[in-house]
Amino acid sequence: MKTTQILIDSIDKVKAFVNEISKFNCDFDLISGRYVIDAKSIMGIFSLDISKPIELDIHVTDEAEAAEILKALQPYIAS
Repeated sequence: MKTTQILIDSIDKVKAFVNEISKFNCDFDLISGRYVIDAKSIMGIFSLDISKPIELDIHVTDEAEAAEILKALQPYIAS
């Protein structure tokens, strides 16, 4: 499992983020406080406070696939 912080602070970014991660065949969870939601759920994302960075857990065991996912998510990773 890989964990990173992402920032998806607009409606357009949320839609683009969900479209990007939907291409991968693994599970993604967003964690904000005590809430854990499926990152592929647009409605779930909008139930969170998207004005600040959110923790993203990527449930993947293959290092090559993890690197590919992190490269695709680079525009959303909070620096």
